[in-house]
Amino acid sequence: MADQRSILEFAILFLLFQSAFGQQVPLSSGTELIALYNLRSSLGLRSKDWPRKVDPCSQWAGVQCQNGRVVGINISGFKRTRLGRQNPQFSVDALANLTLLATFNASGFLLPGSIPDWFGQRLGALQVLDLRSCSVIGSIPSSLGNLTTLSSLYLSDNRLAGIIPTTLVQLSRLSVLELSQNSLTGPIPSSFSSLVNLTFLDLSSNFLSGPIPPALGTLSNLQILNLSSNSLSSPIPVQLGDLSQLVDLDLSSNSLSGSFPSDLKGLKRLKKVVVGNNFLVGTLPENLFSSLTQLQYLALNGNNFSGSLPDFLWSRPELRFLDISNNNFTGIIPSLSSNANATTAVFNISQNQFYGTLTSLIGRFSSIDLSSNYFQGQVPATLRNVSLRDNCLQNVEKQRSLEDCRSFYARRGLSFDNFGVPNLAQPPLSGQSQKSNKQLKYILAGVFGGLGFIVLLVFVIIMILRTCQRTVVAQRGIGVGPVPAGGSTPPAGVSINFSNLGEKFTYEQLLRATGDFSDSNMIKHGHSGNLFRGMLEGGIPIVIKRIDVRSLKKDSYMVELDLFSRVSHTRLVPLLGHCLEHENEKLLVYKYMPNGDLSSSLFRKTNSEDDSLQSLDWITRLKIATGAAEGLSYLHHECTPPIVHRDVQASSILLDDKFEVRLGSLSEACSQEGDTHQNVITRLLRLPQ
Repeated sequence: MADQRSILEFAILFLLFQSAFGQQVPLSSGTELIALYNLRSSLGLRSKDWPRKVDPCSQWAGVQCQNGRVVGINISGFKRTRLGRQNPQFSVDALANLTLLATFNASGFLLPGSIPDWFGQRLGALQVLDLRSCSVIGSIPSSLGNLTTLSSLYLSDNRLAGIIPTTLVQLSRLSVLELSQNSLTGPIPSSFSSLVNLTFLDLSSNFLSGPIPPALGTLSNLQILNLSSNSLSSPIPVQLGDLSQLVDLDLSSNSLSGSFPSDLKGLKRLKKVVVGNNFLVGTLPENLFSSLTQLQYLALNGNNFSGSLPDFLWSRPELRFLDISNNNFTGIIPSLSSNANATTAVFNISQNQFYGTLTSLIGRFSSIDLSSNYFQGQVPATLRNVSLRDNCLQNVEKQRSLEDCRSFYARRGLSFDNFGVPNLAQPPLSGQSQKSNKQLKYILAGVFGGLGFIVLLVFVIIMILRTCQRTVVAQRGIGVGPVPAGGSTPPAGVSINFSNLGEKFTYEQLLRATGDFSDSNMIKHGHSGNLFRGMLEGGIPIVIKRIDVRSLKKDSYMVELDLFSRVSHTRLVPLLGHCLEHENEKLLVYKYMPNGDLSSSLFRKTNSEDDSLQSLDWITRLKIATGAAEGLSYLHHECTPPIVHRDVQASSILLDDKFEVRLGSLSEACSQEGDTHQNVITRLLRLPQ
C-alpha cells in the first residue's frame, strides 16, 4: 500500500513538473523530427544553429515546442552554409508536416521564389507568417485566405506582383497586414472592411490605383494606416474620421485631390499625419488642430493648400515636426517661439508666401527652414540652423530682388520697410554674364558637394569593410576571376537557375512597354547596354537594359544572370525578369528606381523660376553612403566565393522612392577565389595588386 502511495505521489509530481516546464519536453513526433531535418537541409542551415543528434525543442535556435510538438520556427537573421548560399531557393516543403505550426518567421532570410499555394491548405494552425525582406517573387496566393487563425501577415520588401487577393478578407482574426515595398497593382479591396480586428495596415510603396475605399472607416480598431507611395486618386474619404483609435496616418505621394477633411478632428489619439506630395487644395479647417492635442508629426508639403495656417497650430507644445513646404500658404506667422519644445522641433515652411518680420527666438529651433517666402526686416547674424535664402531680409545673402519684394507687399496693400538699408540682392545680370555666373555657381556646388560626399562614402565603406575583415579567415592563394559567362546556354560547370530570375518576358511585351525602344524612352547609353524606361501593361514602371551581344567582347548579361541566380539582397537592384529569345539581342528587366542614380540626385534642378539646384541633405547622404557600404559588404563577405563589384561609382548607386540604395551596374562583377584580404581601394578601382 505504501509502495502504491509512493508511486502515485511520484506520478503526481512528475505531471506537475511536466506541466510547469512543458517547453522542455523533448520532441515526441518522429514525423516532425524528419521534417525539421529536411528543412535544415533544403534551406542550408548551419550546424551551429541546428546541430545534429540533439533535441530540436531544447537545443535548436529559433525552434519553439509545446508538449513535444513544434509550434514555432524563427530563422530570421540566420546564415546559410556555403553550399546553401550558392543556390538559395524557397524550399520549405517540410513545413507541411508541422501540423501545429503557429509561427513561421523568416524575415531577412533569402527565399527567392514564390509562396507555395499549399501554405493556405496545410498550415491550418498558422497565426504569424513573417516573410519580410526575403526576395519573394510571384503573386500572393489566394489560398492564404484559408488560414482562418492567422493574426499577423508580413510580406513587405519583396518582389511580389499582381493584385491583392480578395480572399484575405476571410482572415477574420487578422490584426497586422503589411504588404509594403512590393509591386502590387490594382485597387485596394473595399471588402477589407470585414477585417474588424485589424490594427496595422501598411500597403505603401506599391503601384495600387483607384480611390481609397470609404469602407476602411469601419475598421474601428485600426491604429496604423499607411497607403503612401502608390497611385491612389480621389479625395480623402471623410469616413476616415471614424477611425477613433488611429495614431499614425500616411497618405503621402499619391494623386489625392480635394480638400483636407475637417472630419479628422475627431481622431483624438492621432500623433502623425502625412499627406505630402498630392494634389490637395483649399484652406485648412480652422478648428482641426485644436482638437488634435497629441499631434507630434505633420507633413502637408507638396500640395496646393492656400490661405493662412490656424494660429493654434504654431503653439502646439507636442508638435516636433512640421513640413508645409511647397504650398501657397500666406499670412503673418504669430509667434514661432511659443512652441515650448522648439529646441527639439524641426519646421520647414519654405516655398510659401509668408511675410512679416522675424524675431531672434527662431534660433531656438533644432532646425527651421524659412526660405523662399517674403519675410522682411533684420535678423541677428548669430542665428544657427536657420535657412533664410530667397526672402526680403536685410544683411542676409541670397535674397529676392528689391523690386520683387516691393511688388509683393504692394499687392497686399502693405509697405515694404527695408530700414533704410539697401537690399543685398543685386539687379539681374544681363545676357551672357548672368548665364555664366549661374553656370559657375552650379559647377562649384556640384564639385564641392560631390567631393564631400565621395569622401564620406569612401570613409564609411572602409570602416565597415575593416570591421568585417577582422572576422574573415585568410584563405589560400590570391585570384580574381570573372563570374563564369557564356552564351544564353551556360557553359559546362556553370549552373544558372532561371527560376530565381523573375519573369520570362516576350520580346513583343518589352517592345510595347518601351514604345519600340523609342529615343524618348532612352535613359542613357551604358557600357554594357542601353537603358530604357518602360511601362508594363499592368501599369508597373520598369527599366530595360538592351544588350547587343555583337558589340561586346564578352556576354556580360550572363555575368548578371549568373550573379542574380546565386545571390539576392535588398541592397541590390531587383531583377524582375529577362528576355533571351533573340540571338543577337538580350534584354534584362529591372525595377524602376524613382530617384535615379546618385550622380543625378546629388544636385537636381528645382521647379522654381531661378532654375536653381537643390542639394541632398546630409542625413540623406549619410543614409546613401551607409546603404552602399552594406551592399558592398554583402558582396565581399557574405557571398561564397566573395564577389567584387568592380564598377562602384555614383551612376551605379541607384535610389528608390525613399532614397534607399540599390547597387546596379553588375555586369563587371567578378568572383574572388582565395585571400579576401586585399586592398580596399584596389578592389574598388580595379587596379592590379
